[in-house]
Amino acid sequence: MRHATEHAHLATAELDTALRGGPFHVALRAAIAARGLPLQRVQHHLSRHGVKVGVTSLSYWQQGARRPQRPESLRAVRALEEILRLPDESLIRLLAEADERAAAGRPAGRSYRSLIEASDVLDRLRAELGWSLDGGLHTLGHHECVRIGARGELAGREAHHIVRAHRDGVDRFVAVHHGDPGCRPHDIRVRALENCRTGRVRRDQDTGVLVAELLFGTRLRAGDTFLFRYGFEDGTAGPCREYLHGFGFPGGQYALQVRFDAAALPVRCHRFAQHSAAAPRSGRHELPVTGPHHCVHLVEPRIRPGIVGIGWDWA
Repeated sequence: MRHATEHAHLATAELDTALRGGPFHVALRAAIAARGLPLQRVQHHLSRHGVKVGVTSLSYWQQGARRPQRPESLRAVRALEEILRLPDESLIRLLAEADERAAAGRPAGRSYRSLIEASDVLDRLRAELGWSLDGGLHTLGHHECVRIGARGELAGREAHHIVRAHRDGVDRFVAVHHGDPGCRPHDIRVRALENCRTGRVRRDQDTGVLVAELLFGTRLRAGDTFLFRYGFEDGTAGPCREYLHGFGFPGGQYALQVRFDAAALPVRCHRFAQHSAAAPRSGRHELPVTGPHHCVHLVEPRIRPGIVGIGWDWA
């Protein structure tokens, strides 16, 4: 009995270490060992979660011979976290970090760590403005146009927003801008373009996050719709390599257009998606830069919680 107890403590300690530092396959192997489950039982539990994964694939994953990448495989990883009684997104986070290491030497997008730090700052800044959850608004349509300047920098963006109030008394929206590394948040300007005016603005120098109140000038009743347009003038950082938008709630249509200056055209562009900041990127699809307009775009007919974006390579 004592030997079994010591073995269990050792397995738990190895699992804790692996979950903190990875890599993914070591953490998965340690989790399966700590729960004492043969792979056939793991496969059975996955099938009960509606996910089909072969024993061979599970074996490859825990050996590090392959890594889950397809949407169905990522669903399996999330189910494994529940089956193996692991913290939410603990395995998904290790996969995302592995993707970051694999991308070393290539133009990098926003890292898992930077997105999490920005999310924490965003929660604090929104709280300072008294904005919580969805602010009483449901998004019916959200169209963004991002401008990339002659130096490849994020020059600015405009957004056209269509919302419906789901409670009485809503009279504002809090817009968010996340500048690129090295940006100067205090030099970024907010523009209230249509059916709104700028209220309080909060900035964070370390993460480049800026939040701004857009005041409607009227109080909406539950069921009322409202259209407004706003923008941010940036241009304070170096070359930009992607633009992404995160959604916390489901909603209507989202369209994103990125327009490049003729003096700075990328060699290739692609769209991508993430279930969360901790998740690996999926749904990659190449986007052609259209003729004389130098634009690429994506359209999501229905917004789902998560992240969507467009990335590009300069060389």
